[in-house]
Amino acid sequence: MTDYDYDLFVIGGGSGGVRGARIAAGTGAKVAIAEEFRYGGTCVIRGCVPKKLMVYASHYGEDFHEAEGFGWTVTGAKHDWKKLIANKDTEITRLEAIYAANLDKAGVEILRSRAVLEDAHTIRLVAEDRTVTADKILIATGGTPFKPEDVPGVLHHTITSNEVFDLKEMPKRVLVVGGGYIAVEFAGIFNGLGAETALIYRGEEVLRGFDDDVRNHLHQEMLKKGINVHCNTTIAHIEESGDHYEVKFGDGALVKADVILYATGRNPNSAGMGLENAGVELSHKGAIKVDDYSRTNVENIWAVGDVTDRVALTPVAIHEAMCFVETAFKGNSISPDHDQIPTAVFSQPPIGTIGLTEAQAREIYADLDIYRSVFTPMKHTLSGSDEKMLMKLMIDAKTDRVVGLHILGPDSGEMIQCLGVAVKMGATKADFDRTMAVHPTASEELVTLSTPDEVVRGGETVEG
Repeated sequence: MTDYDYDLFVIGGGSGGVRGARIAAGTGAKVAIAEEFRYGGTCVIRGCVPKKLMVYASHYGEDFHEAEGFGWTVTGAKHDWKKLIANKDTEITRLEAIYAANLDKAGVEILRSRAVLEDAHTIRLVAEDRTVTADKILIATGGTPFKPEDVPGVLHHTITSNEVFDLKEMPKRVLVVGGGYIAVEFAGIFNGLGAETALIYRGEEVLRGFDDDVRNHLHQEMLKKGINVHCNTTIAHIEESGDHYEVKFGDGALVKADVILYATGRNPNSAGMGLENAGVELSHKGAIKVDDYSRTNVENIWAVGDVTDRVALTPVAIHEAMCFVETAFKGNSISPDHDQIPTAVFSQPPIGTIGLTEAQAREIYADLDIYRSVFTPMKHTLSGSDEKMLMKLMIDAKTDRVVGLHILGPDSGEMIQCLGVAVKMGATKADFDRTMAVHPTASEELVTLSTPDEVVRGGETVEG
């Protein structure tokens, strides 16, 4: 019989924490979970799910316009921001209830309180002013938006992705600061809903870490859709001016905005948790250091998800939590597999990608065959849109294996999930060539690419 109140105590009610708690309880362990905000975490409450709903909403204006090319006459269409937000809130509340119900069904004790470590086995529940003990502790507190403190006006005149879903009114002018997932996605959302939208990014091109062809292509498509993209510059200061803000860029440009969304990254949410009381080691960024099995330097304390600053994606946190349960409660030491992770960016147009970028592939492989195709999706032959789709395959010429696959265009997020299975299994270009095309689709392009756009041998481009 355990000397502790619980076999497992989970701190953080997001996707990783909930999955870890629920599956651990299924092994017969006595489990409790604490969350100080809402169950569901960033992804469900103020992240992936509400964002995707708003992406859907933002597409309709463009769809109404393009419908004319197919014979439709659309008149009188208008958007109701408050109705969108109300319907979004209803759906998020429904999902939150499902998370709680699944925990309850699994026998997990649900606590609604901030949890702070007093030592390696003792947790203080702040809202209840009491302590409990646990044999094992899993920390899954995710990340928190970052805003710089050294830019005048930023702390008081800007919002983050935490607040953007609860704006009372639809802004007429929006400035998005940043160049990552959240930044390009919300630039597309506000632009699609009719706001005058600008994006400022300090780097040379948006989506650092993605393939350069994808980055450049998205930039051009954003410009065509009316988003003013400013790269290689930063915000010098922000001033309130009547009912709006005036933002001065480092290059001297001046932009007016009703809302300024800072989307410059997220930090591990590890502050104020009492980790120092338990002796848990952190990185210089505040991430909880873990080994290959998600165990911290303290034997009974584990951590998964964004708080570890490994791969900040919801499915990864869930996967890490599943591996934790296998290792800690089922006797099967399984480490999370962070290789070849498919991912999607719900920009407009969206992106689906898996594997190496061209720059990464060139560093690893001396011989590459690179296939690129830029074309007009079939829908846009009548829609009147000049949006172009990009598909790119990178092949290790010595083994014929697909080492990188990148898509930018409609339904790329759906495509990359299925294509990710093939790439993860080690599919070759010959496997793609043997697969019969599904016609007429955009994805058939990937199995009909016959001639490399660029041939690399010995690290040098010899064709293309």
